[in-house]
Amino acid sequence: MNLKYRASEEEIMDDLNLSGQVIDQTLRELDYINRTLGGNAISLSAFKKLLKGNEIQSVADLGCGGADILIEMAKIARKQYRKVKFTGIDANPHIVNYAQGHTKSWPEIEVQCHNIFSEDFQQQHFDIIHCCLFLHHFTHGELVQLFRSFSHQARVAIVVNDLHRHLLAYHSIRLLTRFFSKSYMVRNDAALSVARGFKKHELKAILHEAEIQNYELKWRWAFRWQLVITL
Repeated sequence: MNLKYRASEEEIMDDLNLSGQVIDQTLRELDYINRTLGGNAISLSAFKKLLKGNEIQSVADLGCGGADILIEMAKIARKQYRKVKFTGIDANPHIVNYAQGHTKSWPEIEVQCHNIFSEDFQQQHFDIIHCCLFLHHFTHGELVQLFRSFSHQARVAIVVNDLHRHLLAYHSIRLLTRFFSKSYMVRNDAALSVARGFKKHELKAILHEAEIQNYELKWRWAFRWQLVITL
C-alpha cells in the first residue's frame, strides 16, 4: 500500500443503507478499539480543557456512530455539575436508531439523522463541534467547505480527532483486526481508514484554504491528530 497520498476508495461504512447485525457488531468493536487504543482520551482531554475556561451549553458530535463518546462527555459534564446538551449527528438512519437506544438513559443526549451538507444541519449552532474519526471520509475540497461552515456554526471551538496516515499504523491495525475482529466491516475499513487519514501538511493546507488561523494541531498516540480550533 502506497501511503504517499490519501486513499480515495470508499469504506463499507460509507454505505448509508447498511443495517442489521453488522452495524451493531461494528459499533461495539469500534467503541472497544477507541477505548483500548486511547483514541477517546484525545477527544475527552480537549473537551475537559474547553469546559474549564468557557460556558459550554451545547456540543455536537458529527458522525457519532453509537454515541459512546457523547456518553463519556456527558459523564464529565455531570461530574462537574455542568448542564450541557449533547447532540449526535449521523447520516445513517440505522446507526441513529442504534445510538438512540444506546443513550435512552441519558436525557441530555439527542441523536439526529442529518447529512452534514444539508441546510437542516447547517442552520444549527453549537458551542463545540466535535468530529472523531469522521473527517477522513471526505475529500480535500469537501473538508475546506465543511471547516468554513463549522466556523460559522460553532461558537467556542471545533475539535477534531482523526488518523495520522502512517505505514506502521496501517499494518498494525490491519493485523489486529484480521485476528481479533468478528466484523467484516471493521476488517475492511480499519486499515482503509488509516490510508484515508492525514499528514500534518495536508491538514494545515485545508485549514489555510478554509481561512482558519487560530488552531492547535498535535500528534497523539496511537497515530492520531488532535486539532482544536478556537473561535
